[in-house]
Amino acid sequence: MNDGLRLSMQKLVLLFFLSIAYTNVAANSQIFIRINQLGYTPQENKECVILSKRDLSGFPLSIIDSQSRTSVFQVKLSESVGSVGDFNYCYRADFSSLKSTGKYFARIRLSNSPEFRIGENFYNPLVDSLLLFFKVQRCGNTQPYLHQACHLFDATNLIIDGRKFNKQIDVTGGWHDAGDFTKFLNTTAYSTYTLLFAYLFDPIKFRNDVDANGIPDILDEARIGLDWLLKVNYEKFKLVTQIQDLRDHSQGWRLPERDRLSLDRPAFVGMGKNLIGIYTATMALGYRVWKDIPNQFSFADKCLTIAENLYSIHQEVPNLDNSGTGAYRDTRYLGKMALGAVELYLSTDREQFLVDAKKFGTKAGADYWWSWGDINAYSHYRLAKIDTNFKQYLYKNLIFFEKKANKNLFEDAIQDTWGTNSTILGVALQAILWKDLTGDTRFDDLARKQRDYVLGKNQWGISFIYNIGTDYAKNFHSQIAYFNNGRLPGAVAAGSISRNKLSGYSLNYEKPDKYELFQTDNAVYRDDRMDYVTNEPTITANATAVFVMGYYAGLK
Repeated sequence: MNDGLRLSMQKLVLLFFLSIAYTNVAANSQIFIRINQLGYTPQENKECVILSKRDLSGFPLSIIDSQSRTSVFQVKLSESVGSVGDFNYCYRADFSSLKSTGKYFARIRLSNSPEFRIGENFYNPLVDSLLLFFKVQRCGNTQPYLHQACHLFDATNLIIDGRKFNKQIDVTGGWHDAGDFTKFLNTTAYSTYTLLFAYLFDPIKFRNDVDANGIPDILDEARIGLDWLLKVNYEKFKLVTQIQDLRDHSQGWRLPERDRLSLDRPAFVGMGKNLIGIYTATMALGYRVWKDIPNQFSFADKCLTIAENLYSIHQEVPNLDNSGTGAYRDTRYLGKMALGAVELYLSTDREQFLVDAKKFGTKAGADYWWSWGDINAYSHYRLAKIDTNFKQYLYKNLIFFEKKANKNLFEDAIQDTWGTNSTILGVALQAILWKDLTGDTRFDDLARKQRDYVLGKNQWGISFIYNIGTDYAKNFHSQIAYFNNGRLPGAVAAGSISRNKLSGYSLNYEKPDKYELFQTDNAVYRDDRMDYVTNEPTITANATAVFVMGYYAGLK
């Protein structure tokens, strides 16, 4: 064979193998495995979802040991159970029988999942990270993390019923609510309550004290919230509901200590049964925690006194507060009033508080939701410990969520809306409360599925918590993160929203959509710092995540 012919043959062979390689890569690029990227305890049910553009029925999915690179488990895919966008073939694979501890990844054909673990105690660092986010959000002279002390003159004037009053009050401290620098009573009270609630729910799991000051870290953060809530009650029967107005959103990207509006931050004053409910619940719970901490009884007593004072005027105020710029306005108040009354009863043993709590709790009923403003389940859980009739409302919620989850490919329990991840975590929270209340494990899987969704078993294959997992949210709508090279420990992204709802907002994205293949009309998520709808972190989502992920943490 002459050299020319030999060279031609070699080129043909090379082209043949290149075409095979290209075909395999092309086929591989059309298969995606979605899984909890952090991992599972040995006894938990374990599942992943496979997205494909071709039929994979009957193909084997293997679980590969990361160290030995050998298959330790295999299951054949059954029929497709749904579709996502252009991925017309979607499958669920169960590998619950794999209980050996270790690090693994799932593989089908040439596609691999992110690595995950099976074992114990690896959720503990996640809880520490979630709490660190609150330190990033600290405002005032509170030893914040990743930025300097800021907004040291809050507030420079008062706004009451739309009128501006040239009066300064001290409402420094607390937490910035989200990626901006505003502060709100509603969300601060909810977050503080949830941190306190989590600690009392399991003080052993939440006893970690990284700074070695003798106080569990979760209570260090709750104290930031309580101190600020005491300040917003600037007169006996007055409450500040919001710090700063909409101008905060038009100042450009800056660190909080460089805020040009630091000397012009008004405080909005308002009142309503909704505010009294969540405020008194938080302060009464704060009393029960701090009264047992050495040398803190006077602080605890102050919390309880203020709670009782404000509760005493609940019949004289509107049902719903409408102060501020329109953010975080409640549409319901009964559940919060029930919670305030039952926490006061548990703190004082006064029978009238229990009478009120039962009245409000019954009228509130099941709310079939969870958010900073929809927390009826908290009050029903507390009341059911006293009167088992109230557990029915929690059960109704969970049956509703379970039915929703069973209809969804990724088994998330709600329809996407603003703050989807916070609500998904709230579903898990309610399932955990049910088990504690009744000992019934029926909803354990519901809770786990919501946790798994947030940690990567979703259509984008992203862990919504910063630095957790292999592919995690990195470009948060957060000014502090922006000036720290994207770093935002423990931040939880808001999560997806329907395309129709998202179209109502003017978002100027910074980067191309790397998840374009996986967007649908029902759910859109962008890991882009300009997306304040789906990619902004909030203290309320983080507080809920602290409780839920703390539940899965081991003892330390």
